[in-house]
Amino acid sequence: MVEVGVHEAKTHLSRLLRRVAAGEEIIITSGGRPAARLVPIHSQSLREVGFDRGLVVVPDDFDAPLPDEVLRDFEP
Repeated sequence: MVEVGVHEAKTHLSRLLRRVAAGEEIIITSGGRPAARLVPIHSQSLREVGFDRGLVVVPDDFDAPLPDEVLRDFEP
């Protein structure tokens, strides 16, 4: 693990980020003491669209008015 000071981190941030993207971890120190750690973010796999297709069926009358007996249950 590489340690760099705050000044060097500010000066060479782009370079440090490329190293981190390649899998390296970098400790940023302040006054010789560890202050932060740069680590790569593990990318999440892309979501597969339509994976649940066919599991839920929406009836044709989904947006039809509710029957009166059901509407009464919503009245105070």
